[in-house]
Amino acid sequence: MSNQKFINAAMNENHPQYIMAIHREGDLYQRRNDLRSPFGRDYTRIIFSEAYRRLKHKTQVFFAVENDHICTRSEHVNLVESISYTIALELGLNTELTKAIAVGHDLGHAPFGHGGEKIITKIAEKYGLSTFWHEKNSLHFVDNIELLENNNHDLHNLNLTYAVRDGIISHCGEINQKYIQRRKDVIDLSCYQYAGEYNPFTYEGCVVKMADKIAYLARDIEDALTLHILSLEEVNQLKEQMNQLSSYQFHSINNGSIVNYFIYDVIENSSIEKGIGLSDEALSIMQTIMNFNYKHIYQIKRVEVHNNYVSLILNAIFDFLHDYGEKEDMIAKLQENQQCYPKLIGTYLQWLEKYAKLENIPRDKKYKNKIIYDFVDDSLALEKSILDYLAGMSDIFIIQVFNELISF
Repeated sequence: MSNQKFINAAMNENHPQYIMAIHREGDLYQRRNDLRSPFGRDYTRIIFSEAYRRLKHKTQVFFAVENDHICTRSEHVNLVESISYTIALELGLNTELTKAIAVGHDLGHAPFGHGGEKIITKIAEKYGLSTFWHEKNSLHFVDNIELLENNNHDLHNLNLTYAVRDGIISHCGEINQKYIQRRKDVIDLSCYQYAGEYNPFTYEGCVVKMADKIAYLARDIEDALTLHILSLEEVNQLKEQMNQLSSYQFHSINNGSIVNYFIYDVIENSSIEKGIGLSDEALSIMQTIMNFNYKHIYQIKRVEVHNNYVSLILNAIFDFLHDYGEKEDMIAKLQENQQCYPKLIGTYLQWLEKYAKLENIPRDKKYKNKIIYDFVDDSLALEKSILDYLAGMSDIFIIQVFNELISF
């Protein structure tokens, strides 16, 4: 089926904007005999990061489920990588770039998924900080938070290429678009004001943005059936509704059949002139599935109850740490109580050691990364540090921290 119709637009060495696409904000240390391309190096830098490791314990849709077969954020990222790789390969695009964007696109998700995101936004806005949205936070994490060692055990920021960073912040999969046409302008990525404001800079980024939607449509239905949130009768009604819209007859609704349908449709209907896109039929089916999922999965009563639980956890931990900021010698007071709260206070102190400028406390020379919380000159450094600390936690870890907080 391969038609390679985007091969002349692939972000490869012969692309007129390739030099900008592989631009890094600073020099990156080199290792002897490193065979990787710039995007290949980004891919491995992301999968070596701690944020990527934590995705296996972060919510995709269903939270803290004691079932090994429910989709986690890690599985979702892997699905997006697989779908975008297949589409990019058939279209003749740079698969190393799609893989790197895909594995990094959700690194900034808060614990407990979109529910956690909403609670962190409320806390941030209370202190005059900007709204939390995971696309921006994913860029923040790859730019400022995640660290890797060089050959001398010094810790540096990931320092990814522009095209990968752009694909991460531009990936918003919540907006339905029949076609996603690449943005030709190079922009300062800090200018983003809201999710989906700009299309990606590369067609590879456009592919990942489309794949992000495809990846969760049927997978969420499979999990809802497993957890008895949906009945087989309801899913069969959806199937009949889809078959009325489609020349292709769906015999079942599962991840394999839905992913295959959309991959083929995207490859057939994408073009340089219009961008990465869908047929009218496929767009209608996508909207039908999404409407079904919102009604029967994402907006049910149990989600509302869970959001109250999430609010309790996030606010309790934030308030506990924030109270120490009111004390004259915050670090000393935290250290005094570290034995009582080894997970909560111990890991927060480690967080500050990595990223904070503190008065009269020298920084370990192994940290060559950016300072992002200036407790000397920034009056909101405390709030920023706690919110980032919370956003980086996995579901499992934050529950452990909360239990430590309420246990005697």
